[in-house]
Amino acid sequence: MDRTLIGMLTPSSNTVLEPYTAALLHDLMPEVTAHFQRFTVKEISMRDEALAQFDPVPLLEAARLLNDARMDVIAWNGTSASWLGFEADRKLCDAITETTGVPATTSVLALNEAFERTGVTRLGLVTPYLDDIQAAIVANYRAEGIEVVAERHLNDRGNFSFSDYDEATLAGMVREVAKARPQAITILCTNLRGAGIVPELEREVGIPIYDSVSVTVWKTLALASIDPARISGWGQLFQDPRLAA
Repeated sequence: MDRTLIGMLTPSSNTVLEPYTAALLHDLMPEVTAHFQRFTVKEISMRDEALAQFDPVPLLEAARLLNDARMDVIAWNGTSASWLGFEADRKLCDAITETTGVPATTSVLALNEAFERTGVTRLGLVTPYLDDIQAAIVANYRAEGIEVVAERHLNDRGNFSFSDYDEATLAGMVREVAKARPQAITILCTNLRGAGIVPELEREVGIPIYDSVSVTVWKTLALASIDPARISGWGQLFQDPRLAA
């Protein structure tokens, strides 16, 4: 049987990305399935101990373990490069591919590609993060020519607690940033329950909304030569011709 196997490197305290990834891929099963390997992430902050969680060594070990099951593509399903700097993910992907021989991507690199392909320069940003993490994200995007014109964040160090926020809370944050009329809005964190609220909110506010879990699925499918447009009912990301594989 021909199968496409997608590997996801997963923060240990994340309880959202696995069920939402499975839901996104539901109509493609059993042809396409996602598989997960965890490594320790318990806190999102600028403390040295928290930053050290994203050292590439444990991620590469997790990638090696995933590849025992012969993955077709491997993704770091997390957003750390948004505050650490995008080059961190570029280097990580190179290292994953060198270690496993498998194409690699990350949530942040996938998101940035979506911005580039759709010409986004004015962004709305929704996250659960602390003030200083949010400021670093805004600065990193500004350096890339993308201005965050409106943002909302929950000022939470998480990481497990991020999954406790309900969809209504996130929808309210999206509506607030939508008032600034950005070209796109991102729900940036793979432990937020954002994917399911995207289609209805896009119709309501008239702005594309890119959820971190969804955009990771979008890019991993493309890397595995599976048409992302086969996913329907989860927002414009999968149907926009500018984002076709």
